[in-house]
Amino acid sequence: MTPEELTGRTRRHVIDLPEFGGALHREVVAPFAAMRQAARAAGIDLVPASAFRDFERQLAIWNDKYTGRRPTAGSDGGPLDLTRLTPADRVDAILRWSALPGASRHHWGTDLDLYDRGAVATGVGPRLEPAEYAAGGPFARASEWLERHAAHFGFFRPYRGRRSGVLAEPWHYSFAPIAHHASRALDVGTLREVLAAAPLAGKDAVLAAIDAIHARYVARIDPF
Repeated sequence: MTPEELTGRTRRHVIDLPEFGGALHREVVAPFAAMRQAARAAGIDLVPASAFRDFERQLAIWNDKYTGRRPTAGSDGGPLDLTRLTPADRVDAILRWSALPGASRHHWGTDLDLYDRGAVATGVGPRLEPAEYAAGGPFARASEWLERHAAHFGFFRPYRGRRSGVLAEPWHYSFAPIAHHASRALDVGTLREVLAAAPLAGKDAVLAAIDAIHARYVARIDPF
């Protein structure tokens, strides 16, 4: 993948999927369709709440969280007032749940936030909170099915809250054959260059810690 593809600054590598209102890497479309068909046979309507996300969208999410315009959760899942934190602590708090623009795995078109559309009322989407995927939650059955079967189609959970600084995300699945190559290709120098030129909130704090951020939140994931 090119630096532009790795950092979400182009859509050349993705294909739009009108049924879901999103896009996936061209080589992920078929594996996801196969996994979705298998899930449907088990009575699960597996769909992405989010798939490809470009740099500008991730930048908007980041800036809204850093400035307090968008809610941010703490480690316990409860609300967190970022305005009370130092710039460095604010950056760290956001990174537990949201990637830096340029560093999101969603830029690659390989990663999806999945839920069972049939488990909620029409038009109702997920909040993407761990409780929704735990026992008794609306997506518990889909989560159990994915744990058993996703690897057969090449998908895995990169964030289980074990190795990476990112907290556990039971909804987030990644297509390993392409994502592993992309992860190795996205080096800290490329990320630093892209962020230095962007209107990034908290840029000074981010760039001061970019090597540690890359090591903890970008390069380190839970294994396939």
